[in-house]
Amino acid sequence: MVSRGTFSTRLKTPTNEIISIPNASVSTNHIINFSRMAEKGGVNVGAVVTIGYDEPWRKIHELLIAAAGGVPDVLENPPPKVLQLSLDDFYVKYKLIVTTKHPERRFPMRSNLYQNIQDNFAKAGVEILSPHYQSNRDGEETTIPDVGVQNVKRDD
Repeated sequence: MVSRGTFSTRLKTPTNEIISIPNASVSTNHIINFSRMAEKGGVNVGAVVTIGYDEPWRKIHELLIAAAGGVPDVLENPPPKVLQLSLDDFYVKYKLIVTTKHPERRFPMRSNLYQNIQDNFAKAGVEILSPHYQSNRDGEETTIPDVGVQNVKRDD
């Protein structure tokens, strides 16, 4: 909090923006207190990814859980978990959920999670193609970025 006045409260966001909220809004709207949640057991941070049906869900769960490893401020207890949010027309939507005691760092934490997800999936030869990816292919190469491994030719 930056300041609290008679008519408004000024807050600094995690991206260093100062916002002014009318006190009438504060008293009549839903407020999420991340600080108090962090004290009681931690705050959940999620990362969503959609993967085609051609990849086994157990493999996707393993890759997502592994992506949480090495991310600063991710708690080991409770352990990271993966939820399957939906079975859509062309892909399955997965959500990796991790817990932290530092909600003020959730934005860089989420960024680190997505970086690890991309690296882990590329190393495992799993393409992240959805939700709306289109490519004309000759059947030889994938769209997996080169992160120290050669592009994989899949045996379908």
